[in-house]
Amino acid sequence: MARIAGVNIPTNKRVVIALQYIHGIGPKKAEEIMTKVGLPAEKRVFQLSDAEILQVRETIDRDYLVEGDLRREVSMNIKRLMDLGCYRGLRHRKGLPVRGQRTHTNARTRKGPSKAIAGKKK
Repeated sequence: MARIAGVNIPTNKRVVIALQYIHGIGPKKAEEIMTKVGLPAEKRVFQLSDAEILQVRETIDRDYLVEGDLRREVSMNIKRLMDLGCYRGLRHRKGLPVRGQRTHTNARTRKGPSKAIAGKKK
């Protein structure tokens, strides 16, 4: 089992797919990593040599922001917005949708389960 950026990636999948298990690496970045390292697209993780795994690991560490560092940066960006008191920060603080979605109906993912209103009948 290969361990890259603190994540155990699955062994039977193609390397392009397996790299996407790392937070911060999607299809495009996985393809970029494969071309930088010079691996064929159809190669599977269990077929990689230790040197190739090391190359992939070093490329990710050097060129990409992944896992804990990426999560930390995103949370710091949200915290900065909240501290500024801008509109987006206030929406984050209140737990409401941030990007202009309607809240009269829907928005249940952000708002949580609906609360009953006392004395209201159908």
